[in-house]
Amino acid sequence: MSAAGSRPRTPAAVLAAILAAWAAAGLAQAAGAGAVLHGHAAPHDVAEPLWVAVLLPPFWMSAIAFLLAWQVMVAAMMLPSSLPMVRLFTHAARRQERSTRIVAAFLGGYALVWAACGGAAFAVDVALHRAGGAVGWLDAHPSLAPAAALAGAGAFQFSGLKDRCLDQCRHPGPFLMRHYRRGARGGFDLGRRHGLFCIGCCWALMALMLVMGAASLVWMAGLGAVMYYERAGRHGRRLSPVVGVLLVAWGLLVAAHPGWLPEIVGGMAS
Repeated sequence: MSAAGSRPRTPAAVLAAILAAWAAAGLAQAAGAGAVLHGHAAPHDVAEPLWVAVLLPPFWMSAIAFLLAWQVMVAAMMLPSSLPMVRLFTHAARRQERSTRIVAAFLGGYALVWAACGGAAFAVDVALHRAGGAVGWLDAHPSLAPAAALAGAGAFQFSGLKDRCLDQCRHPGPFLMRHYRRGARGGFDLGRRHGLFCIGCCWALMALMLVMGAASLVWMAGLGAVMYYERAGRHGRRLSPVVGVLLVAWGLLVAAHPGWLPEIVGGMAS
């Protein structure tokens, strides 16, 4: 059977990347190195101005470590829910010359927008920690950030932006037909566009990984399963509001009674 008529398959390299990302996350948790994703490794000392801190090697070492760990988390949690699009694009690209290069460009565009999102997340994380250190009231109430993250992520589940982005991600076939262009440039642009919609529907849940403890494989597996089913599951549309209600309720509970925080968050905040 010709490539054009064969069934779309997931590239082995993509499956290997997902498995390697989960293996790396497991090793990081076992070694106690997962803190780079929730602020332990970032320089938050408010004794010196931020413009001075960003010029020092520790800041950039922390930023690089964070971005590398962020991409591992994206590969583990986001790539599985993007496999339908990856399969369809890989199948379509086989009709072109240098198809491997074109698929690599598609994945590169996808990774680039998530790297930019990670850079923004790192900047926000540094700003929030410095604000907490500078304002005694914020530093004295470490449960407020997790409570706000939970409630905010829950509220976003009901937003029109999430619905619009999920609609694009749930129908990879029509999306591919509208935006497909030949060549490596076309593949890169399609990967970038697809990545933007992924960010649009999942950024709030991914942010929970930073606040609630990215070192936990339980959090990674739970949130990854939610994001996968929302986009690829038969009843994904029904799941979104249920998750939203649960997260908002949990955020209110944490605000009233910090003991409802998981142990890993309490350790982070201490």
